[in-house]
Amino acid sequence: MRYNDSDQAREVASRANDLMEEVVLPIERERAGGMAVSSGTIAELREAAREYDVYAPQIPEEYGGMGLSFRDSLPAFEEAGRSLLGQIAMRVDAPDEGNMHLLELAGDELQKETYLEPLVQGEIKSGFSMTEPMQGAGSDPKMIQTTAEKDGDEWVIDGHKWWTTQGVEADVLIVLARTDPEAHPYEACSLFLVPADADGVEVIRDVPHMGGGNHGTSHAEIRYKNVRVPEEHLLGELNEGFTHAQERLGPARLTHCMRYSGMAQRSLDIAKAYISERRGFDSSLSDKQSLRHRIADAETKLHMARTGIRDAADRIAAGDEARIPVSMCKVFSANVTQDAIDLAVQCCGANGIGKDLPLSDFYESVRQFRIVDGADEVHRRVIARAAFEDVPEEELEPLTRFGDPNRERSADH
Repeated sequence: MRYNDSDQAREVASRANDLMEEVVLPIERERAGGMAVSSGTIAELREAAREYDVYAPQIPEEYGGMGLSFRDSLPAFEEAGRSLLGQIAMRVDAPDEGNMHLLELAGDELQKETYLEPLVQGEIKSGFSMTEPMQGAGSDPKMIQTTAEKDGDEWVIDGHKWWTTQGVEADVLIVLARTDPEAHPYEACSLFLVPADADGVEVIRDVPHMGGGNHGTSHAEIRYKNVRVPEEHLLGELNEGFTHAQERLGPARLTHCMRYSGMAQRSLDIAKAYISERRGFDSSLSDKQSLRHRIADAETKLHMARTGIRDAADRIAAGDEARIPVSMCKVFSANVTQDAIDLAVQCCGANGIGKDLPLSDFYESVRQFRIVDGADEVHRRVIARAAFEDVPEEELEPLTRFGDPNRERSADH
């Protein structure tokens, strides 16, 4: 398929494809199934991405990236998504990718020098600490319980977070906390840069979870007990935490969509290769009409997902928040990619659930996509709310109502 990508976007995506085919996928295939990736391998992959000129395409050059626009970066994200290692290699892996974008948008020059540049280089890791355990903020972020109170020239943070992706490994945590107890939560929260080794930061555990094992991503439960940070660690504007978080989440949802689209496409490619060779009941499995039709449906839906993602990205590039299109892309892509990977697992049978192929790792990874960055139900709520904002009541004028005689209609109509 050919999309309305710029020439530059296509060139970078082509180089990213070369990196994947010539370096990343061979390294992936050499590793034993389920084997954790070492820091040495990560360094090797990132050096290769630099050599292929596809490292951190979405980050401005002054901070160590390539300086592509968000829209032009997306095709490269899809290439990277074809392997869990590709995302790490090209430095487009979550959650650091979204956190780097947030620091670029909201950080001051000192914060960028201290945290953004080392993040881009892969020298440090970060976590976005927003979600809280039950009774706290989750799909409804207005339920936030974590607080930050000003004490002289410091902020004192107290709270309980969990599902902070990469929180165990993080060197810096971006914490959302309530800073105004009187105002509506959307106008009463702020973001803070908290060093992971600050006094009072207690990483309780890596919450046991599905997926993530082969590249070591944790989901941490963290307590913040009387954590003091200087006022210079306020990220962005006071009480604008939700605004800044949305600036992070909108683009991050689309980059998630592209990474998982790449994962889904590779899954289908593996499935097509497998069923073309595998025989059963006197013919190759690829000759079975039911499988051919299911593959066709998956390819069609994946194409529609890619098209929608690009449309939403174009709107963002034009200055539109594009909240509804982004929600549509997120919920549709999450389900389409999950279904495609599930189909690939089914096509490959025992080899689908085994670890010689990457499908089982993909399957474990993709299921979270329908929850992280907004659960399906939350995005459908956003979409439905917009859909019912301006209902055309005049469309029901021809109906007969109980107790009212049906009005006469002109014979001409």
